[in-house]
Amino acid sequence: MAKIVVSRPPEDGRIRRIARGILSLAKGMGVTMGYFLRPSRVVTEQYPENRKTLKMTERFRGNLEMVHDENGEHDCIACGMCERACPNASISVLPTKSLAGKKVLGQYLWRMDSCTLCGLCVEACPTNALRMGREFENATDDRKTLVRVLNRKEGRS
Repeated sequence: MAKIVVSRPPEDGRIRRIARGILSLAKGMGVTMGYFLRPSRVVTEQYPENRKTLKMTERFRGNLEMVHDENGEHDCIACGMCERACPNASISVLPTKSLAGKKVLGQYLWRMDSCTLCGLCVEACPTNALRMGREFENATDDRKTLVRVLNRKEGRS
């Protein structure tokens, strides 16, 4: 007498995975259609169109800036702490001597092309003479414009 063996398909969950995939696709399309039907709910910044009204967040780290007062003077003492804190040597502090023989800042060079905008230079500054600005549009076709002198006053280098 021969035994009849009924074989079942393997229970590997293919149907379950397909159903989960279809459900996930439906959820994603639901979110997309919701934004399509109610565009006022869109949370994405419409960048080129809203350039005039775009405000960056408080903690945004843009270009490095030297803080100047209303007379155009800065508080940098040319100590070089920011230069030492920079992980990829994007900062060059070039001190000079004043007429009284005291060390003062001659030029503060910032190489934006190699800067990672990490903010370590701002944290290392003992006089709070540096800050991270809000400017973010830095596209250029001339590499020379990516090296900036931050302590430049109006009308003099």
